[in-house]
Amino acid sequence: MPSPKANAIRAMKGREKIAALTVYDFAMAQMLDQLGVPLLLVGDSLGMVVLGYEDTTHVTMAEMEHHVRAAARAKPRALLAADLPFQSYETTTQAVQSAQRLIAAGAEAVKAEGGKDILPQVQAIVAAGIPFLGHLGMLPQHVREEGGYHIKGKTVPEREHLLQEAKTLEAAGAFAIVLELVTPPVAREISENISIPTIGIGSGKQCDGQILVTTDLWGTSPNYIPKHVKARLEIPEHMRSAVAEWKKSL
Repeated sequence: MPSPKANAIRAMKGREKIAALTVYDFAMAQMLDQLGVPLLLVGDSLGMVVLGYEDTTHVTMAEMEHHVRAAARAKPRALLAADLPFQSYETTTQAVQSAQRLIAAGAEAVKAEGGKDILPQVQAIVAAGIPFLGHLGMLPQHVREEGGYHIKGKTVPEREHLLQEAKTLEAAGAFAIVLELVTPPVAREISENISIPTIGIGSGKQCDGQILVTTDLWGTSPNYIPKHVKARLEIPEHMRSAVAEWKKSL
């Protein structure tokens, strides 16, 4: 069945920039929704910034469901999407079942990484009436096999591959596509050649919107903040000061 919220995100292309941020709990979802962020993603990045895992490949479906439920309790006006975790969409049957589990937990859309390699899964999810958000470029769930995080689109074959992948997801019914660590010229070309929004992360300003890991934006992510993120406030320092001052007052 049609999703008014997903359709609203799609309709923002060419009209206004789409702001998207990650959420992991009730308080984050409530705050960012009150600030008018139209797309909230319960990202599997929670594995690193909340659960202390080395990468996203350790995140389980049960953990995703737990955090989706927490965020959904905020009853956001925004579209609440959720990542399908690593190895939860290996087949079309598993993909639909996993997507349905996240929807049952309170998500209103799901995201998965890949293009043609997961085309049958994307088509099955869309056919099941579940809004689908694509993800191309650097795929965090493939970080181990790729040996790290690498910028995509540097070569002509990569550029052509990414453009075709985006068109494939568009034809399959995705309402938008996240482009992660794609060279800005290629991200711009993709944005100009598909009818659905592109939402960049580390891919330049020519995408139709931007998404960040919220704790990166706040500067509170443990151990590492990506180069493409400029922390807007010195929040960690204020947090440490608050605790230090409280301890002195005991």
